[in-house]
Amino acid sequence: MKFHSPSSDHLEAIGQTLANQVEAPLVVYLSGELGAGKTTFVRGFMRGKGHDGPIKSPTYTLVESYAYQHLEVECELHHFDLYRLADPEELEFLGIRDYFAGATICMIEWPDRGAGMIAEADLFVDIQYAGNGREIRLSGTCAQNPDVRSALLSEFSN
Repeated sequence: MKFHSPSSDHLEAIGQTLANQVEAPLVVYLSGELGAGKTTFVRGFMRGKGHDGPIKSPTYTLVESYAYQHLEVECELHHFDLYRLADPEELEFLGIRDYFAGATICMIEWPDRGAGMIAEADLFVDIQYAGNGREIRLSGTCAQNPDVRSALLSEFSN
């Protein structure tokens, strides 16, 4: 599935709409150049889960975690940025396996840098520069879900 996003607000809206269609457990890989909008997409996703506080890039901390409610169940979203990771083995010191347990959504920027140490993705989000906007490609099992496809296509198809 592919969308053109003319602005960061539009990119956030795509993330928010997706969040309203999916639930934990979920692993999302985010790819794209520096500054392409990966964290902006995550911000929209978190807004869709009801988070109204600040959402920052975990560039230096490697992971930022957020709690949200779904059907009176406490869930967590972990936003990883592995750009500064020197070796995937470093993730063992972070207790990486614990982040993927239970009612969690893990959104991982630069997933290739954690190869062999992170869970496989249910959804791939690729964000690329396209003129003044962005091109967003969604793929994976989650993107094939008819309800997810229908919601995104009805909202964002040109």
